[in-house]
Amino acid sequence: MGDRTILHSDMNCFYASVEMLHHPELEGKPLAVGGDPEARHGIVLTANYIAKKCGVKTGMALWQAKQVCPEIVFVPPRMDLYLRFSSMAREIYSEYTDKIEPYGIDEGWLDVTESSSIKGDGMKIAQEISERIKYELGITVSIGISWNKIFAKLGSDYKKPDAITQFHRGNYKEIVWGLPVSDLLYVGRQTNKKLKKLGIHTIG
Repeated sequence: MGDRTILHSDMNCFYASVEMLHHPELEGKPLAVGGDPEARHGIVLTANYIAKKCGVKTGMALWQAKQVCPEIVFVPPRMDLYLRFSSMAREIYSEYTDKIEPYGIDEGWLDVTESSSIKGDGMKIAQEISERIKYELGITVSIGISWNKIFAKLGSDYKKPDAITQFHRGNYKEIVWGLPVSDLLYVGRQTNKKLKKLGIHTIG
């Protein structure tokens, strides 16, 4: 049995990207989706790339975000809207495979092993999905392609936004082995600390 072909698709700055579509007047401005800025509480759920470049991070208090990025515009979250976009994306995915495993509302794995004879190889399917999400939904995705879920997820994180990265048997060691171990799925702060104590710093 040959390798499987797994894609991991991740919608870039998802909530913020959907809000930018609905607020064309904010084009080119730093935007964050978060709680109630008037009440001065709440946290940043997602920021667009302009805000991220200023140092705004997910999970930051709104007042902190305002400190690092005074120009920032806050919009309240609209989950029903994001869920609608999420299901539209899933409809596109389902045209390529019925083996879909969602991971939150903005990302998921697609096993396209059996689709390749009809739809083309993983790269061709990834390119098609990327184009379709851009034209049909108006937002961008980053997609990783590999023979397992962990590397596919690593691929979608590797280059953002709007990028496709493939880790195959021929290239994964030279690219993946040198990356910090914290880039791996499920290696959070605590696990990272434990691994560092053991002298393990890179994935390799």
